[in-house]
Amino acid sequence: MADLNVPPRRPRDDRGWDGYQHPHPDGYRDPHAAPYAGAQPAAGPQWVGPNGFAPAAPAPAGYPQPGGYAQPGGYPQAGGYAQPAGGYGPPPGGGLPDLDDDGDEAPKRGRRRALATLGGAVVVAGGAALAMSPQVRGLFGDAPAGDATGTVTTDGSAARPSGQQPSTVRTYTEQNESYMGSRAGEALKRNAPSGGQLYGSPAEAAAATKVTVKTVLAKDPIRHLLSRTTFGPTSEMMAEVKRVGIDDWLREQLQPEKITPTRAELKLAELQSLKLSPTQLRDQREQLKEKRVDPARETVDATIARQIWSDRQLFEVMVDFWNDFLHVAADFDGGENYRNAFDRDVIRKHALGSYPEMLVAANKHPALLLYLNQVDSRKNAVNENLARENLELYSVGVDGGYTEKDVRQAALLQTGRGVADGKYKFFAERHYLGKVQILGFSHANNSDDPVAADKVIDSYIRYIATHPSTARYVAQNLATRFVSDTPPKSVVDRLAKAYTTNKGQIRPVLATLFSSSEFWAAVGQKVRRPMEYLVATYRALGVSPDAAPGFSGDQRRTPFAQGLRQIQDKMRELGQYPMGKPTPDGYADVYLAWTSAGTMIDGWNEAGDLIAGRRKQFTFVKPEKLVAKPPSTAGAYVDALAQRLVQQKLSAKEKSLVLAVAGVAESAKVDATFNGAIAAVARTILASPQHHLR
Repeated sequence: MADLNVPPRRPRDDRGWDGYQHPHPDGYRDPHAAPYAGAQPAAGPQWVGPNGFAPAAPAPAGYPQPGGYAQPGGYPQAGGYAQPAGGYGPPPGGGLPDLDDDGDEAPKRGRRRALATLGGAVVVAGGAALAMSPQVRGLFGDAPAGDATGTVTTDGSAARPSGQQPSTVRTYTEQNESYMGSRAGEALKRNAPSGGQLYGSPAEAAAATKVTVKTVLAKDPIRHLLSRTTFGPTSEMMAEVKRVGIDDWLREQLQPEKITPTRAELKLAELQSLKLSPTQLRDQREQLKEKRVDPARETVDATIARQIWSDRQLFEVMVDFWNDFLHVAADFDGGENYRNAFDRDVIRKHALGSYPEMLVAANKHPALLLYLNQVDSRKNAVNENLARENLELYSVGVDGGYTEKDVRQAALLQTGRGVADGKYKFFAERHYLGKVQILGFSHANNSDDPVAADKVIDSYIRYIATHPSTARYVAQNLATRFVSDTPPKSVVDRLAKAYTTNKGQIRPVLATLFSSSEFWAAVGQKVRRPMEYLVATYRALGVSPDAAPGFSGDQRRTPFAQGLRQIQDKMRELGQYPMGKPTPDGYADVYLAWTSAGTMIDGWNEAGDLIAGRRKQFTFVKPEKLVAKPPSTAGAYVDALAQRLVQQKLSAKEKSLVLAVAGVAESAKVDATFNGAIAAVARTILASPQHHLR
């Protein structure tokens, strides 16, 4: 669990945040801002950034380097990205100027040619460096469509040499892998199941699979299924799966639109911003501010509510998966207007559908375009952020076979995409025209028709989303989420094949996963992250979304809304909350990324507060009533309470430790309050490995 409430740094390389967060959340620029105000260009390669031409001195520590995240010293802090001291911060007016909105044609050409005079290269907006080859010079004048596929490769960095595949350089690691390469990771690998086979159905696979790994969890397939496909098994769900069977329960979960909304989901109407469009959010900004409504935080609140109380649990687990895989932080400048729409129209719309369609939708959504500075990218001022992350994080992965040249050409191809009036818009005049070739995708890209040009980009996005490397990368991440921190190669291969065969459709991939013996053999091989521990605790204790009798809060928000915000604040203290990672790589999903005794104890303390019913915005089951008919002896009572909270009995050793907390012998007579120690006993069970394991 995250130490000091800060997610661990991803040891990829020296990459910094490629550009500043968009200064205007609605996508508008200040038309009166002086373009490239400040220092004039000197001879040789220069930076062209928000403050104009950079000074000749080297950028201070922490300033984004070409193609990379910040050096140590400029590490992103919670809620945003570190800005170095000195002259590199965003100007008061904010943002790169619009190079193509000049009323006078002559100044526009002059400005482009000024960029071209910089000599060997032009570096624009935090990382896109284009070699001034004949193929690229046409970008800065009135030359016809060019060809970016020539033999002259674009520049790179020490960590990302030009023309080489990241997989051959390997100066940095994929996020989960970086943790699993440790000595502790090797120990986990030794206990993980290896190999397996595909069965005709999940139920058949569950029945035929023998669990051989060492674990404290009960080798109960229903409990295992619910531990992985929900945010925490409950007694009600355990009974439901036993009643309808594994296959029918999964079939129902894979059709979430047919599952009746719960009372808590209906209460989401109390979150005032949730159903507003980006335009409405922008227009009502001041009114919402007066009511202390933060739309981005309400998006997180709603996600937390669904994780705790929705019956569409597998769907919510997949929403969480995609929020880490195709990650857009809630707390970015623009999130207040666009993050909820991204959640609704991209992630939730496609969470169990087509990943290629999800990636296409994401690349035309204002949230992603603003988050990764694509709105600043045009043919003569190219920003590579989105082009790079589309390859490295959102599709083929760092080992997917792309080179720095592919990144640069993808960045050229994707120019022209932006935001106007709160909606996606393709600006044909900003789009680079000329042949591109990216990871096997080749296109003339020479049409002046904006619709046709935009479709070329969509074709490229679908191409990388169905690439064999993407199939394997998605499969690896799904197997890490559902199987183990070190999933067997056999199941990854099987999922990748299902992804390819079904052209990126997710339901068939999940059906393959749940019909694989590797899934059923991996009991106890995942540990809950801090957010998941807290959500599972609410579910285990049967907390109701209705306020406790007599509760009265402030008059601006309902008790339900207030309570959700308190949960979110606690998650922020623990270091993980929905859509919370500031950088675009999302949260790691392996145990070694979250090992922190401090965070673990903080979670236990919160469990104690919940047992005591201290969050009055909700209604709690009194601890002495968690077991409907408590046994009269201490040992039997612990067994019954453990069955209620963690869906299994504890081992003899664990039970003795719990009894020691209460100071009673196993055969001692106890009443419903465990002789006054019931809260301590319940809290101890919720601190057990059985509650921490997913």
